[in-house]
Amino acid sequence: MAKNQNVRHTLTSRLKNWQDDYWLLLMQLYLRKPVGVKPVYSRPLVMLSMELHIAPEQLHARLAQIARLETPRIERIWEEYSRNPKRLARAVGLLRNMMGFNSAGDFYEGVEVEETFERDFRPLAEDERLTPVMLVLILDLYFLLTPVTMVAETPEVQELAQLMRVPVALVVEVLNVYQYCDPYLNRRERCSSPLLEPCRLTWQQYGNGDNRQLTERAEALKEYFR
Repeated sequence: MAKNQNVRHTLTSRLKNWQDDYWLLLMQLYLRKPVGVKPVYSRPLVMLSMELHIAPEQLHARLAQIARLETPRIERIWEEYSRNPKRLARAVGLLRNMMGFNSAGDFYEGVEVEETFERDFRPLAEDERLTPVMLVLILDLYFLLTPVTMVAETPEVQELAQLMRVPVALVVEVLNVYQYCDPYLNRRERCSSPLLEPCRLTWQQYGNGDNRQLTERAEALKEYFR
């Protein structure tokens, strides 16, 4: 029992903290075409963030450090690998094998991993076609429309559905559920959609504040779907 507790503590701490070996993973991401710092919510950066359990914003900041060759350590890695992508790929492959990234089930067995931002990109239990991030994008659209335009025929609804690769009817359903969360509409009839609770939580987080902040976040998150 004590051994398992030690493993839990050690691994959880390791996942929370940056390791210098991770520069190899970031260097490979930086060198992906187009070469340079990737948008903070670009899909490859988010996927790496979820692998490392390090927030996208933190990895984005470290990509900027690579762009500036900010430390001697980064300079050495750049000199060794920037002109030899095959060597970098071998080094990254070895690192992934050593750290268990290619056998995540075994690697995390019996381990408590504290997740934060990861949940935003994972499917909802209520509907696996949706994620909390997608609910943010639909909420941003909600504030650009009126109830009468929250229908499948509205071009903005169609465009968002196409971007997120989900049926238009699903976006319309979420827009309708948000109407039950909107205190200004004061909908009194009962909402039977299982999406009410995740929509309510998203509304509590973003719907009562500055719409400009919501729009800025939504625009940044759209990069994940492009």
